[in-house]
Amino acid sequence: MFDPDVRIVTERLTLRPFGLQDALRVSAIVRSGARFLPPGAPTGLAGVADWLLRRVHEPCRTGQGVHLAMTDADGLIVGAISLFKTSWSAGTTEVGYGVHPLHRGRGYATEAVRGLTEWAFETAGLRRIDLTARIDNHASLRVAHKAGFTWEGVIRDAVVDDGCAYDLVVFGLLHYDDRAPAAALPRAELRTERLLLRPQRPQDVPHLAATGADPLTQTFTGVPRDYTEEHARQHLANAERRWTRGTGAAWTAEEQAGGRYAVHVDLRDLDWNNMSAEVGYMTAPWARGKGYAGEAVLAVARWLFGQGFARLQLRVSPANAASCRVAEKAGFAREGVARASLGGEDLIVYSLIPSDLA
Repeated sequence: MFDPDVRIVTERLTLRPFGLQDALRVSAIVRSGARFLPPGAPTGLAGVADWLLRRVHEPCRTGQGVHLAMTDADGLIVGAISLFKTSWSAGTTEVGYGVHPLHRGRGYATEAVRGLTEWAFETAGLRRIDLTARIDNHASLRVAHKAGFTWEGVIRDAVVDDGCAYDLVVFGLLHYDDRAPAAALPRAELRTERLLLRPQRPQDVPHLAATGADPLTQTFTGVPRDYTEEHARQHLANAERRWTRGTGAAWTAEEQAGGRYAVHVDLRDLDWNNMSAEVGYMTAPWARGKGYAGEAVLAVARWLFGQGFARLQLRVSPANAASCRVAEKAGFAREGVARASLGGEDLIVYSLIPSDLA
């Protein structure tokens, strides 16, 4: 059974059971329509007292879980976190959480998950904790990785919301895992003389689709044929997941003067053991011939080396003279030709190391 009086203190938060003293705060949350309280939370003010007295504590009474308020240094409820689906015989449980919309983006969810999982292992004696998140819920995916969980797989079309089916990512944390955050590149904006490189946004989809469908892009890259906005949306989603999992990163480079979309740049195949990566890019048709691609790639390279990486690779079709010039102007050294590398086509291999930029 879980301790009904559990109190977990982290650096900035206290995790403790809900009680009648929370009636005013919970009533305000219900009135506001904010959705972050545990499942079964009241939808109207008439149910607040009964929920705080009885229903929120039901999982703890049955031994199936525990719902805890997430409070800040002033005692204000800023979120909620729960353990549920607990099997004491197997030593397993699942964690879920929510943060008030006005308090998101401060790392509270990660801090609370770390505190509760530590308690579940060290005090409650459990051995495995599951965490699931919709594959499009990038914030929750980042929380799981920052809290040290391992991405174990994807359950396809596992949940339905508003008539749409969504994949569900399954994470796991074992009691003997080191619980260190998974390696991932920080999210950063980069500036050059003419460009702003920023994380991608949904508004980039039409521009990325137009770039991907351009005949020159189709000729020299491996993007899908007949590239559409749906392809672009999927590309952005995959890039976001690679950034979250620590296997890549991606930026949109836009003109600082006017904010016009110019280049898509991405890092892929991050090798954290050897600290190497590969860079790729697609220049919008209207932005070609201005040197934007080389400027963006060089900015990413300098930033990547500042993160401790030792090698950046770039592969180009021998027939793509413009991309070869981009690589050479950015300081990359030609190493050779990778035969039958992309769809049976040869690719020239270029590389850049920190000393090349000294």
